[in-house]
Amino acid sequence: MNRKVAFLFITVSITVLLSGCWSKKELTDLAIVAAIGIDKTEEGKYALTLQIINPGNVAGGMRGGGGGTQSPPVTIYSATGNNLVEASRRASSKISRRLYYAHANLVVVGESLAREEGVAILIDAIDRDPEFRITTTMVIANQSTAEALIKTLTPVDKIPANKVLKTLEFSQKKWGQSLKTSIQDVMRGLQSSDGATVVSGFRLVGNSKHASQLENIQESEPVSTLEASGIAILRGGKLVDWAYGKEARGTVWIRDEIQGTDINIDWKGKKEAIAYQTTRQKTSVSGQVKNGQPHVSIHTKVEGSIGEMEVPVDITEVKVIAQMEKKVEKEIKKEIKKAIEQAQTNKADIFGFDEAVRRSRPEDWTKLKSMWNEVYFPELKVDITVEAYIRRAGLRNKSFLSSLEEE
Repeated sequence: MNRKVAFLFITVSITVLLSGCWSKKELTDLAIVAAIGIDKTEEGKYALTLQIINPGNVAGGMRGGGGGTQSPPVTIYSATGNNLVEASRRASSKISRRLYYAHANLVVVGESLAREEGVAILIDAIDRDPEFRITTTMVIANQSTAEALIKTLTPVDKIPANKVLKTLEFSQKKWGQSLKTSIQDVMRGLQSSDGATVVSGFRLVGNSKHASQLENIQESEPVSTLEASGIAILRGGKLVDWAYGKEARGTVWIRDEIQGTDINIDWKGKKEAIAYQTTRQKTSVSGQVKNGQPHVSIHTKVEGSIGEMEVPVDITEVKVIAQMEKKVEKEIKKEIKKAIEQAQTNKADIFGFDEAVRRSRPEDWTKLKSMWNEVYFPELKVDITVEAYIRRAGLRNKSFLSSLEEE
């Protein structure tokens, strides 16, 4: 009997101590922010642009309302302030719901703001907010304002922020000339010896006014769209240059973030006649100090397959495969070299070479650290070694064009 009484007492005590839903938030009271754009006005204030989800329109598509009109999947609200907190508070006066940042997965910084002031000062407000996640993706608007990107409506992906995130993800997996960088990645890069790091670039192609109108997503071929565009190079937290094409891919090679790409090589006098598709790769960077001078070595190993051949080739011959592998190695080495030269011109060690030297020779690094950015990195000697292997050739060995020639 005593055991039953004790059990009943414990049960009642637990129910009294339960707090219930003290922190509940009704969905009807929340304005869910999908993306944030940050620019600077001519008066020196921060211009905040918020992309807020219209739940009903996203769930059921754009539906006709009264009078046959249609509503977009997102609504844009803008406000200015002396800092981001003030701008956010001012934006709250324009909307009937509480701004909810927990689902914000994209932060866009305007190019002029990134060049003149940098991104470091913006991160404090984001990192300090308990509702905001530092795993959120950050991009810099290429040749545009953040407002223009945030306002652009996109087909297929109803929420424009998702379009940007998916494009960066698949572009990195398939092409290798872009990166998906989070605020956490940027914070880590800014804490390096010279505050040098990289940020994803995105740009608006087309007319910015038309991009924000419903007609833009009602056309089979949208006039205005968003696309990944280069890699922003930051030094001291400020944008100093853009890396495009092979320089951008060389940067991704060195940072060991290539997930998949296509390398074209010349063959039998024809430019880019053979397409080599990577399946896996690994890049390692090591540092040394010789006679008081820093030295860095890069070793890249890549495996892939042949995706296309525009000239007759019989790859059953071992020598032919070896020649192709050498050409691939040469092309990758050239891209890595171009990326290093661009970074050295900008005096921005975006590859973490300083960390490689520090790890190997911490006692020497203390002497090099103060002059790394201005003296040692711009003149740094880098050894590049590339190993490329062709593991597969698709469903056929001998080129289809070769069989045509034989006939």
